[in-house]
Amino acid sequence: MKSVEPAAELSHERIRTLLEALPYIQRFAGKTIVIKYGGAAMEKADLSDRFAQDVVLLKLCGIDPVIVHGGGPQINHLLGRLGVKSEFIDGHRVTGDAEMEAVEMVLSGDVNKKIVAQIARAGGKAVGLSGRDGALVRADRHHLEKKEGDTIRHIDLGRVGTVKPGGVNVHVLNVLKQGGFIPVIAPIAYDGDGNSLNINADTMAGAIAAALGAEKLLLLTDTPGVMHEGKTLTRLTPGDVKKLKTDGIISGGMIPKVDCAVSAVENHVAAAHIIDGRVPNALLLEIFTDNGVGTMIVR
Repeated sequence: MKSVEPAAELSHERIRTLLEALPYIQRFAGKTIVIKYGGAAMEKADLSDRFAQDVVLLKLCGIDPVIVHGGGPQINHLLGRLGVKSEFIDGHRVTGDAEMEAVEMVLSGDVNKKIVAQIARAGGKAVGLSGRDGALVRADRHHLEKKEGDTIRHIDLGRVGTVKPGGVNVHVLNVLKQGGFIPVIAPIAYDGDGNSLNINADTMAGAIAAALGAEKLLLLTDTPGVMHEGKTLTRLTPGDVKKLKTDGIISGGMIPKVDCAVSAVENHVAAAHIIDGRVPNALLLEIFTDNGVGTMIVR
């Protein structure tokens, strides 16, 4: 005679998981969560399918997800095929007219529509757009400043932008939310002359989260979060971040991510999370469980 105990135990474990999620579902129902989507979570088929399922589940739980996606590797691939060599300065892609054309083709076209299609396959309703659509995001050209001795050198990055203060038209996103749609946004904005500008996806997500007064900003990365001595620092304040940067514990490519997170929480976002997008169902684990899978930065 077969025992039913293992199956019963599995069922009880699933119920315990649902009960653990219940207070978080109640707390975040009706709230907006902005997600920066990129890295392995977007490039690997199994992870991207789970991401789409996570987003649809959030929507069904009464939470309003807004997605801002990257697409750097796909842009590099197209530029390589076109024989255009990419140049980066301090992590910024120098974007001339030829590069901008490729950026728009990849981000607003191929990548954006694939994400929309994945969400549709998972049972959700998504609308793909860029910051140019509906005058959603206005930006100014971004110039780097580098100190060289006693002088400061200004570096022109071409058609790279920074979101203007008050430059996000939240009305567009609110209309989509009221219609039950999930916005999927390519990080392209427009300037005062109507020209396209390439925006860092983390920066774009942070600006949109601040404009919406989002409950959370989640940055999906290919790291477990902010690390120190081999362990993930699970909860930080802006003051903690400043000290960790001064001590050299936060360095390199993590600096722009924590700066984006700190800026968000200092501009009316309740919490920002840097999470490991390589973990299956990372969104649900971070939002609906006690332990999470990354670093949370709060005021």
